[in-house]
Amino acid sequence: MGALSTATAREKRHYVFRRADSGLAFPEMPLDSSVTPSKPKQVTESEYWDKYYDYADVIYEWNNGLLEEKPVSDHENVLMYLWFVELLREFLRVKRVANLTVLEMGFKMNLPHKTVIRKPDLGVVLNNNPIPLQLHDRSYKGVCDMCIEVVSDSKPEEIERDTDTKLGEYEAAGVKEYYILYTKGDAMAFYRLNRHGVYVPIKPVFGDVIQSQVLPCFQFRISDLLNQPTPEQMAFDPVYEKFVLPYYQAEKKARQAAEEKIKRLEAKMARLIKS
Repeated sequence: MGALSTATAREKRHYVFRRADSGLAFPEMPLDSSVTPSKPKQVTESEYWDKYYDYADVIYEWNNGLLEEKPVSDHENVLMYLWFVELLREFLRVKRVANLTVLEMGFKMNLPHKTVIRKPDLGVVLNNNPIPLQLHDRSYKGVCDMCIEVVSDSKPEEIERDTDTKLGEYEAAGVKEYYILYTKGDAMAFYRLNRHGVYVPIKPVFGDVIQSQVLPCFQFRISDLLNQPTPEQMAFDPVYEKFVLPYYQAEKKARQAAEEKIKRLEAKMARLIKS
């Protein structure tokens, strides 16, 4: 599941709390060297919230009594993640229907067989969610409407955690859509709950376009997760034009219309001079 590099994680933390303008700061805590992705430590839930939830340099999750460190994604997957985050932010600037959580905000899931606290790489909470995301929340008290994880593939168990373990957890908790981002292999996947509360793969349309039901009108090409076009390139693309840089689109169209008008006037003046 892709915890990002330390520098990137810090940048993301700053984004969350600059946006909230909360002035919150996290205490520097010594790294617990007894915890590794393959060697989880047993702690109580209260110990997790008190000691490990706000670790400054390591992202920890809590899996029914076991402390789990989120492993690091490689740079290629980080770039994909950042592109996707910016695409979602473009959408939510135009369609103000939800808020985002990023890497260091967790939410608790009381599942039938266990309790877990997960920190998705990216979460979406709709404005009409029964439990709204508050501006100064440091953890989300409800269940995210959409979760996105970036696969870390340092070890097979890390891939399994995102593609299998979390798949089952998010499904059981009622997360409506779950996206697994990955730059290589078959692990990239996109799921949606059906009417029975079971995850089914989202079928691409128009070739490789994924369309969200959680965020109506939000869509993207799977291939663009790898190609990562710029916002300017997407602004006049039919897949993205409804929500990417609308003001840029309007300005460019207005400029083109003005240029066409000038050309028509110049042509008319040329005809008048000749006559």
